[in-house]
Formats: sequence, structure tokens, C-alpha cells
Amino acid sequence: MMKRLLLFFALLCGAALPAYAHKPSDSYLSLEVQGERITGQWDIALRDLDFAIGLDQDGDGKLTWDEIRARHATIAAYALERLGIATDQGACRIDTDQQLVDDHTDGAYSVLRFHAACPGPVTALIINYQLFADLDPQHKGLLRLTRDGATSTAIFDPAHARQTLSLTSPDRWRQFGAYVKDGVWHIWIGYDHILFLLSLLLPAVMLGARGTPSASLRESFIDVLKVVTAFTLAHSLTLTLASLSLISLPSRWVESAIAASVVLAALNNIYPLFRGRRPVAAFGFGLIHGFGFASVLIDLGLPQGALLTSLFGFNLGVEIGQLCIVAAFLPLAFALRGTWFYRRLLTGGSAVIALVAVVWLAERAFDLKLISA
Repeated sequence: MMKRLLLFFALLCGAALPAYAHKPSDSYLSLEVQGERITGQWDIALRDLDFAIGLDQDGDGKLTWDEIRARHATIAAYALERLGIATDQGACRIDTDQQLVDDHTDGAYSVLRFHAACPGPVTALIINYQLFADLDPQHKGLLRLTRDGATSTAIFDPAHARQTLSLTSPDRWRQFGAYVKDGVWHIWIGYDHILFLLSLLLPAVMLGARGTPSASLRESFIDVLKVVTAFTLAHSLTLTLASLSLISLPSRWVESAIAASVVLAALNNIYPLFRGRRPVAAFGFGLIHGFGFASVLIDLGLPQGALLTSLFGFNLGVEIGQLCIVAAFLPLAFALRGTWFYRRLLTGGSAVIALVAVVWLAERAFDLKLISA
């Protein structure tokens, strides 16, 4: 029975590996309203476009400028067919201006610049966003909307594909709530962050000598509180600094370091590396994880006023998502702490986590694709 449970745990981790080894799929849509005219820029990941319409013509796994340029018309048609912009007076006509390529924190993006002509003055916009809706239900479109120097934001996904945005009185609470939800979702689909957190939490109900169950739930809760608080303080600090562009690190370094942190946190449960200093380790590794969280806000390029609101909402969402994981884990772990199953899970489960993270580390550090998506 135990072997079957560990095999299921391994398969679960392995299933998460190809889809979530890197940053989730996002696109970045910027709209600036000037009277009846809208100028826009839409940054879409080339890897997502390659999957959707096929950009790699020779199949060598690398995209060249010639391959991308040859597909400019197809890229524009595919994207703009899945974006609707309208006002109360009717639909706005969208025309392409230019296509470029730019680097974001997680790779190369196609940059589609366009303009839209609307019937009458624009006081509110009705946006219908359907990009990749049929291919990736977890894809999100992050919108930055500017008029007369004022910036508002919105987040689109298949469940919120059509939204009406007021330009005269933007709904700040709705924007804040959208980033709270995005923060929760970001932690829940960030399997590297989850496995890191679980690796730190697994020993919390086995305090004292190796194999000795914790005497009370309160004792375990205090240990968890120390670890989670250290991790929260650290990643909140670097999330803020990175989002405000005060500190910047290369994405590959950050993602590789996050994978390495998962390896070390898991190995600590098999052979003690930190020796009673898990909160210190949580703080140190949390500094790296904060840079990973920040990529969502960095790539949107918000001005400071809108950024602070979005940053606070997103960070709050990350904490809520994290606390939900802890609330689900701790009572169950405490109930099982004295069983043979939990002792095996502590070592066997940690070994599986370390193995998955080693694959992540190799993929990220050396830009490999060891497991097909």
C-alpha cells in the first residue's frame, strides 16, 4: 500500500513537471485612449504562438527572425481574431501597425502594435479577450489601460473573458480583487513554490529526535508559524524590490535558484542540512522565490501608482494561497505523524520532490527540455 501511495505521489509530481516548470502563460496588452482612437501593443510569448500556429518551420526547436517574420501576417490574424474592442456605440476597427520581438523575464515575445478606431468618444471599453482560450484554460491576459495619464488594469482569463472598463471612474476595488485572485492562482499553480513549502512543512510534526512525533498541535503550529513567517517576509521583500525595479536578476538565474532551493529543502528531510535552522533557510530561499513572483508585475510595466495597488493585491493573494496550503496540510500531517506511513512519506516523498526538482534545475540552468510537454 505504501509503495502505491509513493508511486502516486511521484506520478503527481511528474505530471506537474512539463506544464509548470516555468512561468505560466501570460500575455501583456497595453491600450492608450486618445479621443476616438486607441493605440495598442500586445506582447505574446513566442513559445505560446509556436504551439498554437507553428512558427518553427524547420522543426529544429529554435525560432529565427526569418521564421517569425514569415509568419507575421498569420500571427496578427490569429491574435486579432481573438481580441474584441468596442464602446457603447459599437465595435472598434483594429488594424496592425508593426510587429517586433522583445525579451521578457521568461523569454522572447512577439510584439504586435496596432491601432483601433472607435465610433464616437470613448468613455468605457468593452474588451472581449479569447487568446488561447481553446488551448490553455490557465492562460491570462494582463491589461494596462491608459487615458490622460491615468492607468488602470484588468486580468482576463476564460472565466472573465469579457469585461467592461470605465475610463471616467475606474473600479479600483475590482482591479485590486483581480490581483488578489491572481496571486492566489499563481501560488496554487506554481508547483515549485508548493513543493518547496511542503518540504519545509513535512518535518513540522516530527520535532525533537529523528522519528519522534510532536507532542502537541500547538508545538507544531509554532514551528510552522516560524517557517511560514520567515518565508513570507523574505519573498514579500524581494517581490516589492523587484516589482519596483530596484533590483533585477536574470530570469534563468532566478528560476534555477528556485529549483535548487526545492532540492535542498527536500534533501534536508533525508539528511539534515540546516540542523534546526529551517526558518533561516526559509528566509534565505524566500528571497529568491520573491523574484519569481515578481515576474508577473515586472512584465506588465505599470506606472508607480497603479503598480502599488496591484503589488499589494498580488502579494496578499500569494499569502492567502499559501495559508490555504498550510491550513490543509497541518491538521492532516499532525493526525498521521505517529504512523509508519508518515515516516516513510517524510523520507520517500522528500526523495521524490528532490528528484523532480533536479530535473527542473537541469532544464532551467541549461535550457533543456528533458520531459515533453
